[in-house]
Amino acid sequence: MQSAMIGRAIMDADVIISLNHFKGHELTGFGGAIKNIGMGCGSRAGKMAMHCNGKPKVDQEKCTGCRVCAKQCNEAAIIFNDDKKAGIDNALCVGCGRCISMCNFNAIAPEFDGSSNDVNVRMVEYAKAVLEGRPHFHINVINHVSPKCDCYGMSDAAIIPDLGIFAGFDPVALDHACIEAVNAAPVIPGSALADAHAPEEEGPRELSVKADHFRLIHPTADWRSQISHAEAIGLGNGRYELITLE
Repeated sequence: MQSAMIGRAIMDADVIISLNHFKGHELTGFGGAIKNIGMGCGSRAGKMAMHCNGKPKVDQEKCTGCRVCAKQCNEAAIIFNDDKKAGIDNALCVGCGRCISMCNFNAIAPEFDGSSNDVNVRMVEYAKAVLEGRPHFHINVINHVSPKCDCYGMSDAAIIPDLGIFAGFDPVALDHACIEAVNAAPVIPGSALADAHAPEEEGPRELSVKADHFRLIHPTADWRSQISHAEAIGLGNGRYELITLE
């Protein structure tokens, strides 16, 4: 990636301090410092660039023809058919994603034809663009570790017990320490992670603490590509020393 589209106010900051809820994520494997910086600091167009290899698409069964999306589109890319249902002219669409956020009926979503690794690579590169050349410090809160992203309107039950607060100057080392702490933690019975460890059709069995918890919940999302690509481009180092404060 040769350029990144970052929110202007972020790039005006002299110092970056990130406070992040550490949790699972169905597309990136987990969400911690790297994700909150890379994805969180991207502009609308930047988020679209990281999330998908295509343009938004309208589900016309959900579309009510309210035209709010068209009023918000700066490119006049929203078109309507004879049934007053919205569509998107990909030749005009710049992929900013504003129509997605403005639709009150969840009728517009990005078409995604890439892999989890594609998203992780771009997200890591955005994080590097944000942090490059500026002091930064990061805090991950490993409490109520939900199996999916916080962007959902609901939150599922926690999958492991609360582990507390982790912090450090290197976001890669921090996220790696957090993921390994989560993987070493016991599984909460009745959670989505417990179901992933022991599906009902296989019958009950002992809950392992040696498995990769987030890969069990989201088999197609490999969090390791976040760490490996971050190390490869110099965002940080996955090796860490864990110091416990009481």
